[in-house]
Amino acid sequence: MNKKPFIIGIAGGSGSGKTFFLNCFLHHFKQDEVTLVSQDDYYIPAGDMTQEENKLYNFDLPSTIDSQQFLKDIKQLLAGEVVYKKEYNFNNPLAIVKILEIKSAPIIIVEGLFILHFKEIAALLDHMIFVDADEQVALDRRVKRDGMERGYPEEDVLYKWHNHVMPAYKEYLLPYKDSCHKIVVNNKNEPDEIIAITEDISNNLRNRILIDID
Repeated sequence: MNKKPFIIGIAGGSGSGKTFFLNCFLHHFKQDEVTLVSQDDYYIPAGDMTQEENKLYNFDLPSTIDSQQFLKDIKQLLAGEVVYKKEYNFNNPLAIVKILEIKSAPIIIVEGLFILHFKEIAALLDHMIFVDADEQVALDRRVKRDGMERGYPEEDVLYKWHNHVMPAYKEYLLPYKDSCHKIVVNNKNEPDEIIAITEDISNNLRNRILIDID
């Protein structure tokens, strides 16, 4: 790979619909055109915890992320190398952990809550996208997701939201919102709208990046 990959940072708070946006965005590229590296796979293992310990443990702090390994792997992808990484199991001891093979590509997407807060990572980003949603919309999505996918009681979800999630969002992500190149407001849960937005962004980026590479 002769040309330096173009790095896109996608950040958004919990419940912003960032994952759906990301999946739609990736869909507009061929497999060998884009690769994804996610902050979620760099949590420092917290060990086995009871339900109460899990409720009180604050996963929404930069210190819970192995930011140096995250940075090292991004640089490795920039150099055209392959990264092998254990998939994070969301502290579920019953989960089957996969080994991720992350190949470099002309476009590298880096996503996560703290990617703009980690200065060395932020400095590598060529284009920054902020996915936003109203607080109540985001909370409703979080309650639904954590209940259905992870089996968390609503009381625990609300505790984390008010004591961990929102304070972290306001301190470590929101201050960087206005410095992003694109802000995507995602309140309506309408797939067609997000698909149209991601298609527009991806077409613009394709014209800027992939035509030069081709």
